[in-house]
Amino acid sequence: MRRRLLLVLVAVLLAWAPAAAAEPPGGDRAWPVPGAHGARPLVLRAWVPPPQRWAAGHRGVDLAAAPGTPVRAATPGRVSYAGEVAGRGVVAVELTPGLRTTYEPVRAVVREGEPVRAGQVIGFVAPGPGWHCGAGCVHWGLRDGQEYRDPLSLLPPWLLRRPPSRLLPLVVSAP
Repeated sequence: MRRRLLLVLVAVLLAWAPAAAAEPPGGDRAWPVPGAHGARPLVLRAWVPPPQRWAAGHRGVDLAAAPGTPVRAATPGRVSYAGEVAGRGVVAVELTPGLRTTYEPVRAVVREGEPVRAGQVIGFVAPGPGWHCGAGCVHWGLRDGQEYRDPLSLLPPWLLRRPPSRLLPLVVSAP
């Protein structure tokens, strides 16, 4: 009877344990830029696939990041390009043949052909006028052959979740 009660108690405790306890510490995926206080970064503009390949859309996500912020490889791969495109610094990382991520505007610290790990710094957010994010961001893209994909699909669900809310103590000042 005691053993059965103990097993039920353990099962209940495991069911109530926070989901984060069962998650890997990072593995082979990472956010390209950090968010405030170590949280996930703010997505300023989401991926909006065009109705046709040639039509308007947003072929990536914009992640809030100030100039000078380290930019990290979201996945392991090999740098297929590190240079300028239309006056902006771009780093492209090939994950598998035909599947690659892009990061811009980035001042690269990696070179073409270099292997990278998930979470490895590949550059820094480059400052500059004319970028579409005002206060600064990294445009993170994913391309599969000729098709653009949502780069957030590379991240596991536990990385996409926001951390739990924390309540702060209520401080009432004396009159």
